[in-house]
Amino acid sequence: MAAAKRPALPVILLANDLLDGDVVFAAGDTNGLHWSRDPGAALIGDDDATADRLDAFAAAELGNQHVVDAYLVDVAIEDGVPVPRHYRERMKTTGPSIRRDLGKQAELPLAQAFLRA
Repeated sequence: MAAAKRPALPVILLANDLLDGDVVFAAGDTNGLHWSRDPGAALIGDDDATADRLDAFAAAELGNQHVVDAYLVDVAIEDGVPVPRHYRERMKTTGPSIRRDLGKQAELPLAQAFLRA
């Protein structure tokens, strides 16, 4: 079976936390990766080595049953911040849009900026 085609660079890795279902983003640096609810903290895979590292992290975390539905998302970099290019991932980044005073919309400045865009 052929490997899935990777989206165009730059990319971020998003998934859903297995325990609470919230959207999480792979964040970190050369010392290691972890999950964050903050889309602004997402590690940007702007080269093949970093994208491969994100892929490997996704496989390990899926195997350890920490997350589900982990996949790379192509992003545009706007003011140094990764912004998903596709509507579905942009909505996943901002959280539920019914009550903008609750959840990520209220807590995270980046999510608030996405909703204004």
